[in-house]
Amino acid sequence: LQILVTILNENDNSPVFPQPNVTRQIPEDTEVDTVIVAREEVTAADADLDTIYYELTTTAQNTDGYFAIRGVNNPEIYLQTALDYDKFNSTTLLLYARDKPVTSPEPNGTNTATATITITIKQSDTRAPWFLPCTQLHNDSSVCISSPYSGRVNISEMSTDPLLLEPGPIYAVDPDYTISDRIVYRIVGGNTNEVFLVDADTGNLTMNKIVTSPDSFLLQVMATQVSNVRKYSVATVEIKVITKSNFPPYFEKGVYSGTVFVGLPQRSFVYQDGDPSTPLVITAMDQDFPDV
Repeated sequence: LQILVTILNENDNSPVFPQPNVTRQIPEDTEVDTVIVAREEVTAADADLDTIYYELTTTAQNTDGYFAIRGVNNPEIYLQTALDYDKFNSTTLLLYARDKPVTSPEPNGTNTATATITITIKQSDTRAPWFLPCTQLHNDSSVCISSPYSGRVNISEMSTDPLLLEPGPIYAVDPDYTISDRIVYRIVGGNTNEVFLVDADTGNLTMNKIVTSPDSFLLQVMATQVSNVRKYSVATVEIKVITKSNFPPYFEKGVYSGTVFVGLPQRSFVYQDGDPSTPLVITAMDQDFPDV
């Protein structure tokens, strides 16, 4: 008597990842669609030879949508959205491998394996220097708008000290703060007759020669990163030329007396005391401007 025995495969094995924990460090400027974890590194094996279905999730808040898998049966992990170091610099992904689809009518009989993918983002040199002080645009930490600098010098007078500027001295920083490249400065425009000098390391603005014309200067000062000359910014510095004041202004009289009348509306004249027909005028003089 010949007896044929057929052994049926029982779904009694869970999928197994080659590595349950995977770590990656990627630069911030990684291009979209770049492979982060190769397919063969996260392809699960199943002793029951079942078809494996994959799902990728994230455990870190506000990091959903940046990474994805190629397909439900292809666990290759790639970058789906451009990274921003200021928004987050690390995340943890969970990759699930199931021997039945998530939508299976028999979810209780599904065997599942989980792999943890830890991703650390390294800040890249993506932004040009910022002149300070500056204001972030709409609370966006990736953009900071600075105001022009301004100052003044006396005509026909040489100063050896750094010029005092508003809203502060010329100063720029590398906004990619984990890199914090050194900044150097130079004047690239508006410096007629080479009147001014800027210190390459400190940004201090000084005079190289006296000013003989009352015309203002509109300087363009460039801040450049030492290790990447393509990362630069230009700020405007307005220098007004004024005549030095040696004397304070003074009033023609020490005491002025006036007369007002009851019941007058606002903005009515105050008249000279003793002369109700002549408006009271208060005048000041300045010996620096005798003809004014």
